[in-house]
Amino acid sequence: MESAASAGPRDGARVRGFWERIGVPGGIDVHTHFMPQRVLDKVWRYFDSAGELVGGVEWPITYRAEEAERVRLLREEFGVLAFTSMIYPHKPGMAAWLNGWSAGFAARTDGCLHTSTFFPEPGVAAYVQDALEAGTRVFKSHVQVGSYGPGDPLLDPVWGLLAEADVPVVMHCGSGPAPGKYTGPGPIGRVLARHPRLRLIVAHMGMPEYADFLDLAEAYGSVMLDTTMAFTDFSERLAPFPSGELGRLADLGDRVLFGSDFPNIPYPYIHQLEALERLGLGDAWLRAVCHDNAARLFHDDSARLFGPAPGRPSGE
Repeated sequence: MESAASAGPRDGARVRGFWERIGVPGGIDVHTHFMPQRVLDKVWRYFDSAGELVGGVEWPITYRAEEAERVRLLREEFGVLAFTSMIYPHKPGMAAWLNGWSAGFAARTDGCLHTSTFFPEPGVAAYVQDALEAGTRVFKSHVQVGSYGPGDPLLDPVWGLLAEADVPVVMHCGSGPAPGKYTGPGPIGRVLARHPRLRLIVAHMGMPEYADFLDLAEAYGSVMLDTTMAFTDFSERLAPFPSGELGRLADLGDRVLFGSDFPNIPYPYIHQLEALERLGLGDAWLRAVCHDNAARLFHDDSARLFGPAPGRPSGE
């Protein structure tokens, strides 16, 4: 498995070539992880241990590098125009602190979409409101790691705030790579029934309950799905996407977003893109998924959000 140092330059040319080939100025990756280093170190140690939450499988981290190098890889090597800093708490008392860190990271990092998170705890609605007022563009919820139900009464005002603000939440609510007490389409489906305008982005295409989460996307026009790790060789061995659902995937092409899980992926970045291409759904579908849908979602109406394409002078 390639390290970040060896994978970057060679991989970068292939990634940039992919954007050029499908006709977009670069990618928008809605599922990347940047977090305080001591938290990320703990995440990496858990992956290294092949723990229960990662399905007990070997999971080498391809892009294990310092923060500045990981940003450089995304922006300069891979030509990613915008990305997130997916953070998530596993216990009470963490979320507001993580939000403060993430706000600072977004402020100092070109191309980062200001990301926040939450946990079902007293005061959650207040700090979510604070994050919205501070300009958060996207939230992250991880019901598997957090081991909380999206229907927890403490979260009901949060869903209302997010629906009203039309700010999306990327939620790991599928039961892969290992099921949790609150994973699967049922718990989040009941939330959507109460908050049908909630802008939910289902992480990992809802793996392995792909068909069930496609059902939710068809039932609720506000539901989107991200491609994170889906369709790759790694995931196809563990939870293959049903070939009979490709037609529905094509039809929902305006509500599928590119996500990678960088840096915590056990293969080179280009593999996720090539896995999408080999689905055979065409360049228009790829353009929508890799760039256009996210640009529309995050209102890319000026250079303020994404800035000039990496490597290009601002006057071009």
